[in-house]
Amino acid sequence: MIDHTGVMVSDFAKSIAFYEKALAPLGYAKLMAVSAAETGHTDTAGFGEPPKPDFWISRGTPNQPIVHVAFRARSRAVVDAFYKAAIAAGGRDNGAPGVRPHYHPSYYGAFVLDPDGHNIEAVCHDPQG
Repeated sequence: MIDHTGVMVSDFAKSIAFYEKALAPLGYAKLMAVSAAETGHTDTAGFGEPPKPDFWISRGTPNQPIVHVAFRARSRAVVDAFYKAAIAAGGRDNGAPGVRPHYHPSYYGAFVLDPDGHNIEAVCHDPQG
Protein backbone atom coordinates (compact mmCIF):
# COMPACT_ATOMS: atom_id res chain seq x y z
CA MET A 1 0.00 0.00 0.00
CA ILE A 2 1.37 3.42 -0.94
CA ASP A 3 1.27 5.96 1.88
CA HIS A 4 2.21 9.07 -0.12
CA THR A 5 3.90 10.25 -3.28
CA GLY A 6 4.87 13.50 -4.91
CA VAL A 7 6.50 15.48 -7.68
CA MET A 8 9.11 18.20 -8.00
CA VAL A 9 7.84 21.51 -9.42
CA SER A 10 9.66 24.50 -10.88
CA ASP A 11 7.22 27.23 -9.81
CA PHE A 12 6.04 26.35 -6.30
CA ALA A 13 3.36 29.07 -5.99
CA LYS A 14 1.95 28.38 -9.47
CA SER A 15 1.82 24.65 -8.77
CA ILE A 16 0.10 25.15 -5.40
CA ALA A 17 -2.57 27.26 -7.12
CA PHE A 18 -2.99 24.64 -9.86
CA TYR A 19 -3.32 21.67 -7.51
CA GLU A 20 -5.64 23.48 -5.09
CA LYS A 21 -8.10 24.03 -7.96
CA ALA A 22 -7.53 20.83 -9.94
CA LEU A 23 -7.82 18.45 -6.98
CA ALA A 24 -10.75 20.17 -5.24
CA PRO A 25 -13.41 18.12 -7.11
CA LEU A 26 -11.71 14.97 -5.75
CA GLY A 27 -12.10 16.22 -2.17
CA TYR A 28 -8.43 17.14 -1.90
CA ALA A 29 -7.13 20.31 -0.27
CA LYS A 30 -3.73 21.65 0.68
CA LEU A 31 -3.36 20.30 4.22
CA MET A 32 0.26 21.15 5.01
CA ALA A 33 3.07 23.44 3.95
CA VAL A 34 6.59 22.81 5.20
CA SER A 35 9.32 25.37 4.57
CA ALA A 36 12.86 24.69 3.40
CA ALA A 37 14.04 25.78 6.84
CA GLU A 38 11.96 22.98 8.37
CA THR A 39 12.85 20.25 5.84
CA GLY A 40 16.48 21.24 5.56
CA HIS A 41 16.38 21.32 1.75
CA THR A 42 13.23 22.61 0.00
CA ASP A 43 9.69 23.92 0.40
CA THR A 44 6.95 21.31 0.25
CA ALA A 45 3.15 21.27 0.29
CA GLY A 46 0.94 18.27 1.02
CA PHE A 47 -2.51 17.69 -0.48
CA GLY A 48 -5.11 15.11 0.46
CA GLU A 49 -8.42 14.37 2.04
CA PRO A 50 -8.39 15.53 5.65
CA PRO A 51 -6.73 14.81 7.92
CA LYS A 52 -3.66 13.43 6.08
CA PRO A 53 -1.86 14.56 2.94
CA ASP A 54 -0.84 11.82 0.52
CA PHE A 55 0.27 13.85 -2.48
CA TRP A 56 3.21 16.24 -2.12
CA ILE A 57 4.80 18.85 -4.32
CA SER A 58 8.31 20.10 -3.66
CA ARG A 59 10.15 23.12 -5.05
CA GLY A 60 13.00 22.05 -7.33
CA THR A 61 13.91 20.78 -10.75
CA PRO A 62 10.92 18.91 -12.18
CA ASN A 63 11.25 15.15 -12.46
CA GLN A 64 12.60 13.81 -15.76
CA PRO A 65 11.03 11.86 -17.20
CA ILE A 66 7.73 13.38 -16.14
CA VAL A 67 5.67 11.60 -13.52
CA HIS A 68 2.21 10.09 -13.94
CA VAL A 69 -0.07 10.23 -10.89
CA ALA A 70 -3.64 8.90 -10.98
CA PHE A 71 -6.22 9.91 -8.37
CA ARG A 72 -9.23 7.67 -7.77
CA ALA A 73 -12.56 9.45 -8.30
CA ARG A 74 -15.84 8.39 -6.71
CA SER A 75 -17.80 8.85 -9.94
CA ARG A 76 -17.50 9.74 -13.58
CA ALA A 77 -19.01 13.13 -12.78
CA VAL A 78 -16.07 13.76 -10.44
CA VAL A 79 -13.64 12.81 -13.23
CA ASP A 80 -15.40 15.33 -15.47
CA ALA A 81 -15.25 18.01 -12.74
CA PHE A 82 -11.54 17.34 -12.16
CA TYR A 83 -10.79 17.75 -15.86
CA LYS A 84 -12.76 20.98 -16.12
CA ALA A 85 -11.16 22.42 -12.97
CA ALA A 86 -7.65 21.39 -14.02
CA ILE A 87 -8.00 22.95 -17.47
CA ALA A 88 -9.44 26.14 -15.94
CA ALA A 89 -6.47 26.22 -13.54
CA GLY A 90 -4.00 26.23 -16.44
CA GLY A 91 -3.54 22.50 -17.03
CA ARG A 92 -3.14 21.24 -20.57
CA ASP A 93 -5.32 18.55 -22.09
CA ASN A 94 -3.69 15.13 -22.25
CA GLY A 95 -6.85 13.08 -22.72
CA ALA A 96 -10.43 14.29 -22.28
CA PRO A 97 -12.79 12.36 -19.98
CA GLY A 98 -13.93 9.09 -21.42
CA VAL A 99 -13.96 5.32 -21.23
CA ARG A 100 -10.59 3.69 -21.86
CA PRO A 101 -11.66 0.09 -22.65
CA HIS A 102 -8.08 -0.94 -23.44
CA TYR A 103 -7.46 -0.78 -19.65
CA HIS A 104 -10.77 -2.44 -18.72
CA PRO A 105 -14.41 -2.02 -19.83
CA SER A 106 -15.41 0.48 -17.11
CA TYR A 107 -12.17 2.49 -16.87
CA TYR A 108 -13.25 6.14 -17.10
CA GLY A 109 -10.41 8.62 -16.90
CA ALA A 110 -9.21 12.10 -17.78
CA PHE A 111 -5.63 13.28 -18.14
CA VAL A 112 -4.09 16.74 -17.83
CA LEU A 113 -0.54 18.02 -17.82
CA ASP A 114 0.34 20.15 -14.80
CA PRO A 115 2.45 23.33 -15.16
CA ASP A 116 5.64 21.21 -15.39
CA GLY A 117 4.22 18.59 -17.76
CA HIS A 118 3.47 15.87 -15.18
CA ASN A 119 0.62 13.64 -16.36
CA ILE A 120 -2.13 13.96 -13.74
CA GLU A 121 -5.18 11.73 -14.02
CA ALA A 122 -8.51 11.20 -12.33
CA VAL A 123 -10.05 7.76 -12.82
CA CYS A 124 -13.31 6.04 -11.88
CA HIS A 125 -13.47 2.24 -12.08
CA ASP A 126 -17.18 1.94 -11.22
CA PRO A 127 -19.15 0.63 -14.22
CA GLN A 128 -22.24 2.50 -13.00
CA GLY A 129 -20.28 5.77 -12.99
